[in-house]
Amino acid sequence: MTYLLQIAPFLGSPIVVGLLEAAWIVGMGSWLLLERRPPASTLAWILALAFMPLIGIPVYLLLGPRRLERKRLRMALARRAHSRLLDAWERTTAAELTASGQLMRLATRLDAAPPETARSVSLLADGDACYDALVEAIGASRHHVHAEYYIFAPDRAGARIRDALVERARAGVQVRLLVDAAGSSRLGEGFLGPLLAAGGKVARFNRVLFGRVKRPVPNFRTHRKILVCDGAVGFTGGMNVCDDHSRAARGDAAWRDVQVRIEGAAVHGLQLAFFEDWGFATGREGATPSLERLRQFFPTAERGEHVVQIVTSGPDQQGRAIENLYFAAIAGARERVWITTPYFVPPDPLLSALTSAALRGVDVQLVLPRATDSFLVDAAGSTYHDELLAAGVRIHVYGPPMIHAKTCVVDRDLAIVGSANLDNRSFRLNFEVVAAVYGGSTADELARIFEDECARSREKKGREAKGPLGRRLLASAARLLASQL
Repeated sequence: MTYLLQIAPFLGSPIVVGLLEAAWIVGMGSWLLLERRPPASTLAWILALAFMPLIGIPVYLLLGPRRLERKRLRMALARRAHSRLLDAWERTTAAELTASGQLMRLATRLDAAPPETARSVSLLADGDACYDALVEAIGASRHHVHAEYYIFAPDRAGARIRDALVERARAGVQVRLLVDAAGSSRLGEGFLGPLLAAGGKVARFNRVLFGRVKRPVPNFRTHRKILVCDGAVGFTGGMNVCDDHSRAARGDAAWRDVQVRIEGAAVHGLQLAFFEDWGFATGREGATPSLERLRQFFPTAERGEHVVQIVTSGPDQQGRAIENLYFAAIAGARERVWITTPYFVPPDPLLSALTSAALRGVDVQLVLPRATDSFLVDAAGSTYHDELLAAGVRIHVYGPPMIHAKTCVVDRDLAIVGSANLDNRSFRLNFEVVAAVYGGSTADELARIFEDECARSREKKGREAKGPLGRRLLASAARLLASQL
């Protein structure tokens, strides 16, 4: 209580300071205990507020659970606005589909959109091919285009997608572009000017007010990548709109990634996620339209042969739908679990699920990048490798270039493609989205992509985590930050 000791002369005596200190710790501790957060998080905040009373309070109000609760309340308003539409889905085909699988029921009970069918599902493992498909879908739109990206960069790829949006906006199509305030901080009004002049609408997700200036903060970002055209064609996956994914711009240094294109009623889940985020970001300007007008954005589609569920998660949800979907799928795997992720700092339950699956004889394999754009993530992630290798998990180290895909194949029944990494930041601190494709040929197609990634990788053999003492200490220290990575 350094601060109180410094002002002790003004408080009368050290006894008064001691009493104030005890009252402060009891009061703050009781308040935090009633929040019923995870034990480690609660203890950390109690210690922080006990030893930094003057600085700790504003930090807690800015970054702590109370701030998160305010965001839950605001996002809940957006979700409630679409509840009637969700109720209609669950009374029809979606309810029938949910009854066909435990994973579907789990995700739906954790607030995911109910599963629906798609006429086609195709995977895009090349950045330029993905951008070609985006431009084609945008150009074919007649009613609306909704785009949401963590990074939308003012570069060659960004200009190409922007120009496609501008052309549609000039043609009278409703164009809405939502970008994250932190991830797209370089996106200026000059670059967006043509789109705004053409009648398109642009919003920034979660800009925080500091005085008179809005600045982004590290947590509670939308890390989602979504494009929806006419409520009938949708895209999601790991690719942002930037040159990093383009061989035309970066050559052999272009990042490896995977995106999924969906056509049919299953796009409704992506549309719902976009509307919630748009309403959250724009406030009154994003007022929810009437149910009849809303139906224009969720057109009826013929039943398709693919079953797809759009699963979202974020700090506004208690159930952590994506994390629990991964856990349940891995825990129930019988044949294989093949995962690609660039940022690998798994929460303890997922680490246990992976090692347990491997020990049961399931073929568990990971493709991880040799290096990412985050030294701390690389250092922390490396501390998990020995335990996984000892359990029989195979680890393939990819690159350079960096692999940025976030995918999972479980047996021949499930393929997951989305924006979520296997780390606490994706599961609990950011807003994420994945497409879970049940059955059909998509799992085998994604498995072929995984095998191609393995062929381009170096398999990690034996325990390689010995290395210099300094490096091991640094990696272990980075692991202490796992909850924020």
